[in-house]
Amino acid sequence: MGSNLKNPSKKFQLNPNWAQLSQKLKGHGFKSSSNTSHKPGIETPKGVLGKRKERANAESDESGPIALAPSSSDCSLTDALAMDCEMVGVSSLGNRSALGRVTLVNKWGNVICDEHVRPIERIVDFRTEISGIRPRDLKKAKDFRIVQKKVAELIKGKILVGHALRNDLKALLLSHPKKDIRDTSEYQPFLKEGHRRALRHLAAEILGAKIQSGEHCPIEDARAAMLLYQKNRKEWERSIKDFVRLKQKQKKRKQKKKPKKV
Repeated sequence: MGSNLKNPSKKFQLNPNWAQLSQKLKGHGFKSSSNTSHKPGIETPKGVLGKRKERANAESDESGPIALAPSSSDCSLTDALAMDCEMVGVSSLGNRSALGRVTLVNKWGNVICDEHVRPIERIVDFRTEISGIRPRDLKKAKDFRIVQKKVAELIKGKILVGHALRNDLKALLLSHPKKDIRDTSEYQPFLKEGHRRALRHLAAEILGAKIQSGEHCPIEDARAAMLLYQKNRKEWERSIKDFVRLKQKQKKRKQKKKPKKV
């Protein structure tokens, strides 16, 4: 049994395989943690996991454009609706616009209506690079009159939000009370030196969102308009009330100035 015991005074021999591995690690700058952890001025190399963590932190710090997602799962018909339409080209040259798609979202940004439309006239130009509409979309498209009626019923009595709504309403052959229209292209604080600004510029500057970088998405555009309105709703509604009061005062003054009939 004593023949199996090693002499404690004999120098320990390092396994040659481990010695080779140790030399390789030193050549790549790796040191034993016991030698470096308590020495000042010596930086312990970071492993792969440390690098991944650093990369993740760097990516999270980068502020990119926000996504225009609904702020609630509520899909009900709210007091305010945002609308956006995409047009196609009709007439012999395709230079006259007709409704190709219409989208309505509620105040939370959830889709209430999203319909492709089959115009009364034949489509000559789908304007796909802007509208995003393709010939295959006609397979699920509904007749113009059906969509027109549906939209009219949905927006009745509602605050209608959008960008350049006069064009959308014209394409739908509909009207809406001026007092109930909230157009982001005409709201005074959104103007630049008295000029209207594109929706994509307003979205980028005020919302930090990038839209319309390629084919337009009416859902995204309607959400952008609604979010612009919601962010400025108090001031917007106050300005409208003030405008209505001013008009009423002016009307009363005119009535007082009218000469009485003898």
